[in-house]
Amino acid sequence: MGMNGGNGVVPLGEELSHGLGEFLSQVSGCESLEIIALERLSGGAVQENYALDVHFGSGIMAGRHQLVLRTDAPSAVATSRSRADEFAVLKVAWQAGLKVPEPLWVCADDSPIGRAFYVMRRLPGYASGHRLVRDPALDAVRESLVERLGEELARLHTIEPPHPELEGLPQPPLSPAHARIHEYRGYLDKLPEPQPALEWGLRWLERKAPVSDQVVLCHCDYRTGNYLVDEGELSGILDWEFASWSDPLEDIAWFCARCWRFGQWHQEAGGMGSRGAFYKGYERISGKSINRKVIPYWEIMATVRWAIIALQQGHRHTSGEETSLELALTGRMVPEMELDALMQIEAVKGEVFERAQ
Repeated sequence: MGMNGGNGVVPLGEELSHGLGEFLSQVSGCESLEIIALERLSGGAVQENYALDVHFGSGIMAGRHQLVLRTDAPSAVATSRSRADEFAVLKVAWQAGLKVPEPLWVCADDSPIGRAFYVMRRLPGYASGHRLVRDPALDAVRESLVERLGEELARLHTIEPPHPELEGLPQPPLSPAHARIHEYRGYLDKLPEPQPALEWGLRWLERKAPVSDQVVLCHCDYRTGNYLVDEGELSGILDWEFASWSDPLEDIAWFCARCWRFGQWHQEAGGMGSRGAFYKGYERISGKSINRKVIPYWEIMATVRWAIIALQQGHRHTSGEETSLELALTGRMVPEMELDALMQIEAVKGEVFERAQ
């Protein structure tokens, strides 16, 4: 097995790359292979992704393939799934016909490279949110892109519990809203400083919690930045590490939340296009009407959730656990998100959400 290093900083030294090669040889039935390139891809604060070019000398994969190795980053976030569970979700999404990278192999054992990982095919395109929302080359296709993203989300939401291949996911909650509130309170309780604005926001969400019509498989991070666009077309939906059973409105609202518009506030669907186009795609495939009266509730939940994640990431830096400019800057975003949440709550003050408990 040969090895030529990529341009990025990689976690795999010569000895560990040998372990990866041994694993790939075994799962592919290949007697000899060459790892041609291994390069760290940009992004990935929660998980790390590496572009992997491999030439398989024989077996089911004979020839050269462009792959991605996905493994844990140091900055793990609570609720992030294990690589084995994420692989299972990706496999189910692939089988359901969603536009996702083809999952190939998973290794839950950390002996080959020192941590669990899985391997999938590499898709073309770019995912940077700041670039996507401002790329003039996309201006003519933005509405069709967000409509397509709505269609893909609707296809995902056809997957319901129980599912034999997703037994590793936590059991579906009786009340997705209350389950999230309980989860987020737990995260705040573990942080050293009180967070009165977010605690108040969670109490408001608790008092207004709607009853969910259904519980489905949700991506739980379906947003601009987590999908690939290639030559104006959706080429793949990425980053399934938060997937869980929840209310489909949680995914819809997360995509449209202000915190994921990357400054393009007027483009309410992910900073990319209109909310109407996104809803249109979703409703055409699902055959169901989105409950627009309850969406504002889940958008407030989205803002509170992202603020808490930012707090967790910032604390990793300030506590000395991990020195990182990216984590420090993420923590600095919290006051803006607190203000966003309070303003959103003020805008719907007195609203009784349909089917509220």
